[in-house]
Amino acid sequence: MKISIIGAGSMFTRHLTVDILSIEGLDDGVFALVDIDPKRLELAHKLVEMVIAKFGKNWKVISSTNRREVIADSDFVINQIEVAGLDTVRMEYGIPLKYGVKQCIGDTMGPGGLFKTLRTLPAWLDIVRDIEELAPNTTILNYTNPMSAITLATTRVTEVPIVGLCHSVQGTSRKLADMLGVPYEELKWECAGINHMAWFTTLEHQGRDMYPVLKEKMKDPEFLALDPVRLDAMLYLGYFVTESSGHFSEYIPYYRKRQDLIDQHCGTGYEGETGFYATQWPTWRANTDQDIQDLISGKKEISLKRSYEYAALIIEAMAKNEPTVIYGNVKNTGLIENLPQDGIVEVACMINRNGINPCYFGRLPEQLAALNRSNMSFFELSVEAVLQKDRDMAMRALMMDPLTAAVCSLSEIKEMFDELYEAEKDYIPELY
Repeated sequence: MKISIIGAGSMFTRHLTVDILSIEGLDDGVFALVDIDPKRLELAHKLVEMVIAKFGKNWKVISSTNRREVIADSDFVINQIEVAGLDTVRMEYGIPLKYGVKQCIGDTMGPGGLFKTLRTLPAWLDIVRDIEELAPNTTILNYTNPMSAITLATTRVTEVPIVGLCHSVQGTSRKLADMLGVPYEELKWECAGINHMAWFTTLEHQGRDMYPVLKEKMKDPEFLALDPVRLDAMLYLGYFVTESSGHFSEYIPYYRKRQDLIDQHCGTGYEGETGFYATQWPTWRANTDQDIQDLISGKKEISLKRSYEYAALIIEAMAKNEPTVIYGNVKNTGLIENLPQDGIVEVACMINRNGINPCYFGRLPEQLAALNRSNMSFFELSVEAVLQKDRDMAMRALMMDPLTAAVCSLSEIKEMFDELYEAEKDYIPELY
């Protein structure tokens, strides 16, 4: 077994390697670590060696800043790259703010999501070309945002199988069980849509529909404050969505177009705070690097508890042919009938020795599908703008963004795009 991790300097590497080494019977293998930052790569290498030693398994670690030296013949390639994010996050928040676009996270949709796509896709597609050449029989497990854009672009340029993996389905389903006060194992649910905007179309406990229970509970202001945007949207749209209130508020036109609406519906932090990501991320990055150093020095203890991330479940199911179900982002081949075909959807997937087998869902309630389609149009234009090197198409992607369109005129969107493009010209390849 050989598993390559691209962008290995992330703290996420520790969790993934713990999960993978927790697989019973998977006692031999190689982790190939890649990162363009040699210092962070060295820390990741040491940390993974420590995790292996704690498990006592016969795995080894190789690492390089040159991916071509280490990724050949990988069984799985895990993507978790970040392209110039620290250098650009304040621009991608501050410039749109001048035009009235108040982002909370800004890494998937909106001005921030668009320019992250323009920065990330060219670097990622170069990596994909190396994967095709050196590890053509691999399976790509993508964790990098914008999830839908990265996955969509990959399906447009290669036949190498890819699945986009997020935390929102498994995290939100557990949160719903807590909010409802029922054991997670007893909560029956079905979920489908797109990444960060999939919908729990079934939510039952022992045959009882739990949506009326949620609606009754949210009459309590303290309960509503637990997840203010998602609960309010559920009241009107009928269903609970997978992504946090802060992220979700950016993907639709209803909650962030006026300050009074932000004050009424959005909380602090991930619940919708304006500028949350831009102001906090530099500190998070510094804290992550310090945490890794503390783990290596022994100042902090490495936890060997397995998480509920999907990567290890996929690897285990394929390697041992023990079928399991995950929720993954895959090409829509008729899986959700009323969403664009060949776009990327998030649905249940059966995993076995044959790989990733997406499951047919059917039709979403139309009001949910309509919101999904608005986001999918943005991803389609932004991805094709990169593939076709078309600056006007990139600008028009921003015109399709629901929040930006709710706040700005077309001329204002063009002005904002041009200002962002000029500010980030050193970080993105030129579009013509």
